[in-house]
Amino acid sequence: SSTMSLSEAEVQSARGAWEKIYVDAEDNGTAVLIRMFTEHPDTKSYFTHFKGMDSAEEMKQSDQVRGHGKKVFSAINDMVQHLDNSEAFLGIVTPLGKKHATQLKIDPKNFRIICDIILQLMEEKFGGDSKASFEKVTNEICTHLNNIYKEEGW
Repeated sequence: SSTMSLSEAEVQSARGAWEKIYVDAEDNGTAVLIRMFTEHPDTKSYFTHFKGMDSAEEMKQSDQVRGHGKKVFSAINDMVQHLDNSEAFLGIVTPLGKKHATQLKIDPKNFRIICDIILQLMEEKFGGDSKASFEKVTNEICTHLNNIYKEEGW
């Protein structure tokens, strides 16, 4: 569905939680990717230039890992800014989903993995309330991405 299932209050608390982690977008984005690559090594196979990196330290120093971590956080930030405008939100999510489905051929389960790791990191750094308030947003993002994948024939 094109309507967002978040109330105005939920949007505000989600934005508050997100702002705390987005302040250090590059470091936190990198931490999320490193955790994903470490706990789900198969996800590294999509990134040809990350394949040879085994240690977390090596990944942390990599400009490419850092760059992609920042990119992921920037994309989510754009979505978070448009949670109260489903047309604008879909305008960001749709091309992103299409690109990952058709060009990059990324398994959509990886979006859930990365969202869950972001929620984990939020909880560790800012407590359960932050995680709880952002959980609905990650569900929204994953639902829309999965819908785009279905439209693309996944």
